[in-house]
Amino acid sequence: MQTTGEVVAKGVVERSFEFEADGENVPGILWRPESATSATPLVLLGHGGTQHKRTPNILGLARRFVRHLGYSAVALDAPGHGDRVLDKEAADERRRDLERRVTSESGSASMVRSADEQGAVRPFVAVGRAVREWSTVLDLLEKEGDVVDERIGYWGVSMGTMIGLPFVASEPRVTAAVLGLAGVSGMPGAEEREAAARRCSVPVLFIFQWDDQLMSRQTGLDLFDAIGSADKAMHVFPGGHVDTPLYERDAYNAFFLRHLGR
Repeated sequence: MQTTGEVVAKGVVERSFEFEADGENVPGILWRPESATSATPLVLLGHGGTQHKRTPNILGLARRFVRHLGYSAVALDAPGHGDRVLDKEAADERRRDLERRVTSESGSASMVRSADEQGAVRPFVAVGRAVREWSTVLDLLEKEGDVVDERIGYWGVSMGTMIGLPFVASEPRVTAAVLGLAGVSGMPGAEEREAAARRCSVPVLFIFQWDDQLMSRQTGLDLFDAIGSADKAMHVFPGGHVDTPLYERDAYNAFFLRHLGR
């Protein structure tokens, strides 16, 4: 892992880095308390589709976990996102298409409506590659010795759940996860996603929007039902895909404090 920059502001150390995985360069950010002298709990942050590691929501959550909880946080650019975009025109079109769907009448749209659209959306993100990259960054952070302890959580909704669910189900070092804004159907890989959900055994807080333009209510309920964890809760809010209220961040804090501690 190579450090590419570091900034300290308001008690938060923000360290940019990059590493190689499967022959591809992966950029990321590690946030740490400026006062930290030893390993802390760690939350991995998975961004949404067309977003990146420095999208405002990810930055806000990372700094909040550092300042409010004394945790560390990490975000990576998912394959084909952020600094890893190879075809800017195609990425811009995916972003515009997603924005059109999100701003449509609540509940009237879906992420994928036909077999042709499934073929078109399949390259949206390479889930298997992204899962391997998250495990690799944990390996690298563990080698540093004073960053990560055994208390590791994952936060990721929408595309962050498409990647995060199979990652959490297969990575024994992750002990709690916030997931949501996703369903069993509506995107390619439904069978694999449901199978991963059934393998998931860690505590889960699942977030869903009742009028989500991208996921039907039923497919969201189906995904929550499929999650195999004995300790799981679903928080549902009115409104569309991007309307989760900011006060729900208090619930994220409480959830991770309950399962990762101080």
